[in-house]
Amino acid sequence: MTDHTRSRPLTVRTSSSPTISPRTFGVICLLVTGIGWAFNWPSMKFLLHVWPPLFSRGLAGVLSATALAVVAHQRGESLKVPGVAVPRLLFAAFTNVFAWMGFSSLCMKWVPVGEGALLVYTMPIWTTLFAWPFLGMRPTARGFAALLLGLAGVMVLLGGQEFAIDAGKLYGVAFALGAAVLFALGAVLNRTPLPVTPIALTAWQVGLGCLPMVLLGLAFEHPDLGALTPAALGTFVYMTIFPMGVCYLTWFAALRRLPPAAASTAMLLVPIVGVISAAIMLGEPLGLREVSAMILTLSGVVLALRQR
Repeated sequence: MTDHTRSRPLTVRTSSSPTISPRTFGVICLLVTGIGWAFNWPSMKFLLHVWPPLFSRGLAGVLSATALAVVAHQRGESLKVPGVAVPRLLFAAFTNVFAWMGFSSLCMKWVPVGEGALLVYTMPIWTTLFAWPFLGMRPTARGFAALLLGLAGVMVLLGGQEFAIDAGKLYGVAFALGAAVLFALGAVLNRTPLPVTPIALTAWQVGLGCLPMVLLGLAFEHPDLGALTPAALGTFVYMTIFPMGVCYLTWFAALRRLPPAAASTAMLLVPIVGVISAAIMLGEPLGLREVSAMILTLSGVVLALRQR
């Protein structure tokens, strides 16, 4: 009887519920980010009919940052940022939010959405190049193959559109490539954790990155605040909660658990899912070219995520 009762705690201690590995959790976060940002493309295109790009994205980000700050406070997280970490925080906000969301929105003023997406999602190329000198992550043969497959998918998807650079498109091309290069640089250089809790850090980055967009939008875009229809309002709410809030949380979580080159290559899912969602939501074409591009890109994503 005594032996039996003594053995019971041992049974309880040895039984444990299955846990998710950090890598698996990183992949899940990456998929959430990719899908959320993919739906943001048709959402943004729809919202552009009533509101300009910088103001709409900036306002969504400021509201999302405010909500994240409230959540962090409710969870007992400190919102204080040590003085020594402020320069790194400002750099992260500039590369991860202002350049990525702001520049990619601005490019659509001068180039079509498809051409802009093609340029913006050259980001994995720059991430792979930056990770080599800054992190010592030399690209592997599998990594190059994944990158080439993913980019081939994007090229097939968007290559049907005539891509000609003239004087009128130079600004759009510059903003799109600027978004790709700076976001890739941020994905590599911002991996060292800042001494701020995750939700509070995301609130700071999104808020600091989006507040200048709102100010610039009010100064130069002159938005009509009364032009928001109920459908556009629903789109704006989605942008505020998911692309500017949840997706940034999951993106930073993925970067802490996955190599930046693999994470960036997996982001090639975004234009693929974006085109499919645009076909469903906006009635844009979805045919053999789109399906072929999806197969190529998904093959590249699988290779990228299988890298150790």
